[in-house]
Parts: sequence; C-alpha cells; structure tokens
Amino acid sequence: MPINLTESSFCSQLSPAALKDLQSLAMGVIYPEDSILFQEEDAVRGVFVLLRGLVKLTVSSTEGKTLILRLARPGTILGLSATISGNPYEASAIAVHTSEIGFVRREDFAAFIARHLEVYELIARESIVQQSEALEQLRLVGLSASVPERLARLLLNWSSTGQETRQGVSVKLPLTHEEIGEFIGTSRETISRTLSEFKSRRMVELHGSTLTISNRHALEQMSVA
Repeated sequence: MPINLTESSFCSQLSPAALKDLQSLAMGVIYPEDSILFQEEDAVRGVFVLLRGLVKLTVSSTEGKTLILRLARPGTILGLSATISGNPYEASAIAVHTSEIGFVRREDFAAFIARHLEVYELIARESIVQQSEALEQLRLVGLSASVPERLARLLLNWSSTGQETRQGVSVKLPLTHEEIGEFIGTSRETISRTLSEFKSRRMVELHGSTLTISNRHALEQMSVA
C-alpha cells in the first residue's frame, strides 16, 4: 500500500534524496487494534515508522507483570536502537488503536544509512528523545510516592494535548483503566478507585473515555504531594 513517510517527524528531516530512497524501501502495513508489531526479546527484523494510530511499548517481568514504558504517537520510529545494534528488541510494541506503519527491513535500513551518512545524526537525536521519554516514565513510576500522585502527573501530562472547554481541559483517555495501571505500576481497580476519588473531590469529570480537568490547581497540588 502507498505510504507517505513525510508524516514522520524523523523522516521529514531527511534530505529529499534520502527521503526518496527510504520511501522506496518502506512497506505499508496496517496493524489492527491489539496486534503485536514486535515482542520483547524477538530477533530484530527492522524499523517501524508509525504514521497513524497509537502504539504502546511494554516490558514484562518474570512474574508476568506488564509495565508500559511509553506511548508512541504518529511520527515515531520504533525498533531503532535494536535495528542499529542488532540486539533483540528491548520491549514489545502493541497497537492500542488500528495503526498504519511503514516497515523497513534491517538489511535495507543498514544499506540506507551507508548511502546517507548524514542520517546518523538524526538517529542519535531520535535515540536521545526516546531514552528521555523512557527515563521520565521511570521517574513517574519509581519516584512518585503514591498512586494519586502518579495518576495526577499522568493526567496533567496528557492534558497538554487536550482541548480547552468552559468546564476545563478535556482529553480523550488513550488507554483503558487496566492499561493506565500498567503505565504507572498499579492495578485496574486502584485506578478506578483513584479516579472516583478525584471526581468526588471535583478535580476531574469523566464521561466515558473523555476526562475533563475541572480543578487544575488541585490536581497540580496532588501531583507533587
């Protein structure tokens, strides 16, 4: 299927010649909701350029617990470090919503880099951004003392892409309660209970999957409690 890699922030920074070259190598693939792009410890196959949709990056413990490292939005290139190093994928990538991907095989991507050495600088920048996002997630889970604090910080973070309304900033929650629990290291039941507490304290309103932050100041205070 035809794809447009210029929709990726990484690819849009390529020179016209490099972009045309990479475009010729990429295969368009549609991944339905909940389908797996790649799994943790799988042998590397290549890079996945997310063009549309939403993908979660997860790791699992030996006890079977899952932690969501980050959410990848359109423009992100997935599997980059593994493709460069040749090591297995460090995390699993799962489509949260139906997602459109531009896939480039590892061998083709390596040859592409060899033809366009200037791409190394872009790869370094992208790797730093992704590592910073993962580090921020570890801070959220590991350094925040309580579940209400972690959840408040997460909701405030998501609100940056929300819409201003008369009631406050509204945002469509991208994850289920169970997935939010995996994102901040707790259970689905605890997430539901904490959201109910936020509602009773009139910090947020929740209608289906749409959340409105009605008292941002109170939520900000909760996030640093």
